[in-house]
Amino acid sequence: MRLIVNGEKREAPDKATLADLLASLGIDGRSVAVEHNREIAPKSLWSQTSLAEGDELEIVQFVGGG
Repeated sequence: MRLIVNGEKREAPDKATLADLLASLGIDGRSVAVEHNREIAPKSLWSQTSLAEGDELEIVQFVGGG
């Protein structure tokens, strides 16, 4: 299926979950927030959040500094 991730077109397997997508992208879920179709996706539901053709995701990584 086709998704939009941070403004770029990406492919994902059918029936993929949000957790599956993050793993396939090599993203450590401990330091990111995810917006799924313009709503914040609770981290506790990532493995239960099914993705669908045309979904839009924004993945934001936390960066420390000072």
